[in-house]
Amino acid sequence: MASSQPVMNDKSLLSVQELAKEPMFTIPQRYVQAHQEPTVLSDAFSLPIVDMKNLSVGGAKDLELENLHSICKTLGIFQVVNHGVSSLLVEKLKHEIEEFYKLPVKEKYKVKPGDVEGYGPTMIRPEDEKAHWVDRLYMITNPIHRRKPHLLPELPVSLRDTLESYLSELQKIAMTLFGLMADALKIDKEEIKEMFIDGMQSVRMNYYPPCPQPEQVMGFTPHSDVTGITILLEINGVAGFQIKKDGFWFPVKFLPDAFVVNVGDILEILSNGMYKSIEHRVLVNAAKERISIAMFFNPKFEAEIGPANILINPQNPPLFKKITMENYFKDFLSHKLDGKSYLEQMKLKNSKSHTI
Repeated sequence: MASSQPVMNDKSLLSVQELAKEPMFTIPQRYVQAHQEPTVLSDAFSLPIVDMKNLSVGGAKDLELENLHSICKTLGIFQVVNHGVSSLLVEKLKHEIEEFYKLPVKEKYKVKPGDVEGYGPTMIRPEDEKAHWVDRLYMITNPIHRRKPHLLPELPVSLRDTLESYLSELQKIAMTLFGLMADALKIDKEEIKEMFIDGMQSVRMNYYPPCPQPEQVMGFTPHSDVTGITILLEINGVAGFQIKKDGFWFPVKFLPDAFVVNVGDILEILSNGMYKSIEHRVLVNAAKERISIAMFFNPKFEAEIGPANILINPQNPPLFKKITMENYFKDFLSHKLDGKSYLEQMKLKNSKSHTI
């Protein structure tokens, strides 16, 4: 018997934004994610705050550094305020990204076969993995020679120029944070800077369309980032970002004029388990689109990922194996996105979690 429900062919998987514009009575099975863990029904969880101004001021610096250190050891995510990025630049970026997602799909840059960069839905690994309810534009932005000529250089001029300025400002914040974390961990600051200066950096602009049955889909499945750190900005003020804390999912409320920074798996490895990467997910809703932009900061491709030597001793043996950044990134791309499972695979056999 022929179905009266709209038929979704493979072409519809090229853009969730376009798919969401069609009349829909049943969510395509490719997107249906059953058995989602519930959200804690309470007011939105307020992330701890790190004041960048205090981190540069005499007597306040030690207290704020200890605050940063404590957050990274326990929760692994925080909001930075007084970061020095112009609010005019941030507002202009928000406007330009919203305008980009109003462009026809044909004017965006689709992911090429075998590539992860470009515009469209998230890459599915393996074939039976459920698709996310999101379109994204993902690009490696650093080192410069790794940029794809058909991506960032071909963006609308106003968005491209604004994005370049934004990336430059966030690079400053990231390098400042890496230096401060090195101080807190008592790791050689120059060693950390050498690892991350001119490292692999990428940006991801996310568009989560409204969904008529939001409880059946996932904007982004639970995962921890495989980065050093990630800096996230909410573009249009629509909620959906959640973190896993003490085994429960909490919605996060973003402060105006703040960036959300989360510890990635690389920092957990580098700190030999002292710092904790945060597991997070994104939910969508039936009425409003959600837009965000994330910037990812990683070591150089030729750098070795592993616990810092200065932290290793007989009482604190290494918990993780060592691997080059390039191999680490390639290996991650071959695995299914599933909580902190990739970090678990980086652990040495018989290793035990580091506790403070």
